[in-house]
Amino acid sequence: MTATGTYSPRPGAAPLARMIAAQAVLETKMLLRNGEQLLLTVVIPTLLLVLFSTVDVVDTGDGETVDFLAPGILALAVMSTAFTGQAIATGFERRYGVLKRLAASPLPRWGLMTAKTLSVLVTEVLQVVLVTAIALALGWSPQGSPLAVLLLLVLGTAAFSGLGLLMAGTLKAEATLAAANLVFLLLLVGGGVVVPLDRFPDAAQDVLGLLPISALSEGLRDVLQHGAGMPWGNLGILAVWAVAGLAAAGKFFRWE
Repeated sequence: MTATGTYSPRPGAAPLARMIAAQAVLETKMLLRNGEQLLLTVVIPTLLLVLFSTVDVVDTGDGETVDFLAPGILALAVMSTAFTGQAIATGFERRYGVLKRLAASPLPRWGLMTAKTLSVLVTEVLQVVLVTAIALALGWSPQGSPLAVLLLLVLGTAAFSGLGLLMAGTLKAEATLAAANLVFLLLLVGGGVVVPLDRFPDAAQDVLGLLPISALSEGLRDVLQHGAGMPWGNLGILAVWAVAGLAAAGKFFRWE
């Protein structure tokens, strides 16, 4: 018999690490089941890579077009998952009351953001594998340090994740949907993904170079196309965006 006043299993919150891991697994499953999200995060970057690599649309300078495009498409994949897809999904979770119910659980706000960011990282692994395989089939010859690439991708994910959660946690779902898609299109054109930054006026280049998508795409291109060392300048820009975005999201994010 159980002694009076004791319970098995013992009631109470699970360890924080276990809660975050469980939420991250749930977030990943929901993301992979969403057809619209997969279109945005997998199909569109893949189509752009194949289209612009095989059709002479944009002058990318000397060398193979795919060598220029592949790093930019990797950056686009990170942005589409960590920023656009996450902002839209989280915005509608707020609208439908999902986050309000999570707020009543022991999972803290920063724990939810950590779980969502981990889910994004898992999805990005699949994206990187797919984009890399297609680019290699198209004749891509990557160079540079894998460590530098990893740091760029992780910091880029943190930067875009913070900005996406900030947008989703402060705007209405419909506004988030419109704004996230608009930002995606603008950064696709002006972020050095498929159009080299040196095609823009000098004044515009200085501003565009400070954007997270530009820092990520140019940093990946310096390493993977030109074999450069650690791109500290680009890493610094991404780190600033990551810290600022995640801090602002943690402060202003609303559950409902």
